[in-house]
Amino acid sequence: MSPDLLSGTGDGTGPLTEEERQGLIPSYITTREELNEAEQENITLAEDWAFSRHRDVLDEKFLCRLHKEMLKNVWKWAGEYRRTGKNIGVDAWRISPDLQHTLNDVRYWVEHQTYPPDEIAVRFHHRLVFIHPFPNGNGRHARIAADLLALHLKRPRFTWGRESIVELGETRQRYINALRAADNHDLAPLLSFARS
Repeated sequence: MSPDLLSGTGDGTGPLTEEERQGLIPSYITTREELNEAEQENITLAEDWAFSRHRDVLDEKFLCRLHKEMLKNVWKWAGEYRRTGKNIGVDAWRISPDLQHTLNDVRYWVEHQTYPPDEIAVRFHHRLVFIHPFPNGNGRHARIAADLLALHLKRPRFTWGRESIVELGETRQRYINALRAADNHDLAPLLSFARS
């Protein structure tokens, strides 16, 4: 694998450490395109698994299992929290407590109907991305988790711009901009993007 293959692109993709890069399972991968294809094949299988029956998406163990299912054929560390700092996300030692705080908040929002269902799911998505618990795949993981929560709340899955947002392009940039607005307490762009 090229040493700069996973160095981060400045578009919300954090760089992987050398140890994290060593966790790559398929030996044929030398380009980001090949990596994206391998990950997408695995994610498609994980979606079949995740949406096949009711799942408790507001459970920390389930969220780790979801990540593992998404990337288990690509990364040895799939489903394990990152142990290093990144240019995005909370400090590694804060992942589990911040995630528990988020899950408690979301359970409260659901129980007390604090926000409309779509907003609850999008807020959940944003908090997962903000925490950035895993070395890679956080946005995709958070989108699937939000989709599962939306279904639980009797809403359809989100469309997330209707195009791949893994590849750098206009749709991904809109997504990154919407996340940044949410970081600044303006959720409207992310709510709009989720159903666009």
